[in-house]
Amino acid sequence: MIAYAAGLALGFGGVVHLAAASLGCTAIVGVVARDARVVALAAFAVAGVLAARATALDEERCARARGPIVAVFPEPLAPGAFVRGQTRSIAGAGCATPVTVAVRRGSVAAGREARVTGAVSAAGGRLLVRGASVRSGRDRDLLIAFRARLGRGLDSAFGVNAALARALLIADTRSLDPAVRDRYATAGLVHVLSISGLHVAIIALAVELLCRAARLPPRGASITTLALVAIYIAVIGAPAPAVRSAVMLGVTAVCRLLQRNTSPWASLAIGGGVPLLAPRTVLDLGWQLSVLGMAGLVASGALARRLIRTERRQRWRAQLGTALLASLVASLVTGPLVAWHFGRLSLVAPVANLLASPIVAVLQPTLFLALALTPIPAAERFIADAASPLLWALDAIASGAAQVPHASVGVSPSLATAAIASVCVLALITACVSRHPGRSVTVGAASIAAMAWSPLTPLRVRGVELHMIDVGQGDAVALRTPRGRWILVDAGRAWRGGDAGRATVIPYLRRYGGSVAAFVLTHPHADHAGGAATVLTATRPEVFWDGAYVGTSDTYRDALTAASSAAVTWERVRPGHRRVIDGVDVEFLAPDSAWARHLADPNEASVVLRATYGSVRFLLVGDAEREEERWLLARDSLALRAEVLKVGHHGSTTSTTDGFLRAVRPVIALVSVGAGNTYGHPSPHVLASLAASGATVLRSDRLGHVIVRTDGSSLQIQAQGERWASSVVSERP
Repeated sequence: MIAYAAGLALGFGGVVHLAAASLGCTAIVGVVARDARVVALAAFAVAGVLAARATALDEERCARARGPIVAVFPEPLAPGAFVRGQTRSIAGAGCATPVTVAVRRGSVAAGREARVTGAVSAAGGRLLVRGASVRSGRDRDLLIAFRARLGRGLDSAFGVNAALARALLIADTRSLDPAVRDRYATAGLVHVLSISGLHVAIIALAVELLCRAARLPPRGASITTLALVAIYIAVIGAPAPAVRSAVMLGVTAVCRLLQRNTSPWASLAIGGGVPLLAPRTVLDLGWQLSVLGMAGLVASGALARRLIRTERRQRWRAQLGTALLASLVASLVTGPLVAWHFGRLSLVAPVANLLASPIVAVLQPTLFLALALTPIPAAERFIADAASPLLWALDAIASGAAQVPHASVGVSPSLATAAIASVCVLALITACVSRHPGRSVTVGAASIAAMAWSPLTPLRVRGVELHMIDVGQGDAVALRTPRGRWILVDAGRAWRGGDAGRATVIPYLRRYGGSVAAFVLTHPHADHAGGAATVLTATRPEVFWDGAYVGTSDTYRDALTAASSAAVTWERVRPGHRRVIDGVDVEFLAPDSAWARHLADPNEASVVLRATYGSVRFLLVGDAEREEERWLLARDSLALRAEVLKVGHHGSTTSTTDGFLRAVRPVIALVSVGAGNTYGHPSPHVLASLAASGATVLRSDRLGHVIVRTDGSSLQIQAQGERWASSVVSERP
């Protein structure tokens, strides 16, 4: 399974020729040494490479197909929406592949069959349709509609805990606050927020215990458990970790019924291999964490049997030691993946997982019971109320662990460092299961030494990147120059005990590496200035640019104090203020102090800047509303023309007027907004206006972090693992 998965990863990575040469040499060595196992492993890896390339070619063929796409989507389609779904067919081609649409015209209800036309391209294993026109078909996907109904039931029953309940039960993390995700990541509990093998195993155990309590025979209890687990996984959309766990449970149950021994490694190989029938699963973080985490648990079990003695009088100590060892090994094994994707290593993860595990063991069956009682709202609310203390306790553990000093270490590994860390992980697993671990320990120690000496400085960036950082209901936008330095505009919001600067912005910048050349604060509202003091203290930028609107908020005062303490140069910006940083021309268009001094709303005095690289322009407008937009239009409407627009005031109706939009004419419109916010942002009217103008609308509440790259003449967008190129000229309306 490892050889096949490695072949898939190499094939999707585009290193086919290098992979073929390496695997060919491996096969020759196996033949010369007369070792059939080496030859077989090389053959499986070659099969993986070929499967990956065949999948990529099939996706390209589907992208070239002519005619409308027929697909279903779990969310409503409306102008301005950017939604993922699943194709059912494409005219002229038998394609059934994931699809994402950026809707320009039309609307379709969730779960209803949609006919989609537009500019189709292949991006990251799925089709992407830009400027899409959609219309409703006759059929309806009953499973998606049922899943949406379950979600509404959970929202009604769990109230303020609904976002966490959705994540734990139906693998829906879209409504989770970024602060919650960050808290769990710092505590080393981020895997709890998605449906993993652990969740499925706990539910299966609870169902089997109920079947035994009902005095069903062992065979009947096993079959009933597997059937209910299969139905549950189908209802939640069959995420790869859940499929892995269900297959392992099925293998174990079948072997038990047939009275056959089974190896946990063989069970893991089958469970991890079945999801790879969809080859791109190998790139799914959930699948990777699930397989590696399970490998760590199996390896820790082998190590515990050698190290921990189970004397009858001290059995509780042995059980505690085994649990702590399992948590430690699993955290170490999955550490490189977590560091690569989240930019941090949690130092409290073993203890946090040890404390959280018994709570999850009781919480998960309780939540499952609430889900099963959705047709009976009163009963569902009763079980939801019973689960509330458990949800509170789980969140309290995550909060407490995250607040421990130095609970996590920020890291920004390079690709080489990540590869070396992978070797270290394999060495650790081998050392745990080996009776003679000397060689494995040596390899692991050498890998750690190599990581310590490997350079962590970022490579030079090709062109310029704009990163819309997902900070929830707030703004934080970072421009990365060709020298790898940052121009950070705003730093998100603050909350009791923390802020987005510490929780999200700083780890994000460290993940990519590079110093902060400049920090820009658009206005003193807390959802933009909340993390400013933390960012200024931690990054010490060369200059702090501010519109200097007099504000009395604590966050604004803290930002000014932090800048003074860190000896950061403070400058007030004005129209025409201009600076070139590493080839990026930064020009400020507003605010004008003479005009702003009569204003009562800081939004109308937002800093507006335009960054230009080559022929591509980025326009960042903070929370500028219609009055400031009118002032900008009257002063110089041609200066507003830009290919990429950071939409004002989170997509509120107070901003993005028709005249302003006609002057900007964006190709890409970025909306920084919090999931499930109480303000009603973004406005459907604004989204429809942006879509009608020809812009592809990308929202942080649906897509998380969004990256727009340019070489000075074209754009490339990355959102939720998808990448696509955009011709600036051809997409002008």
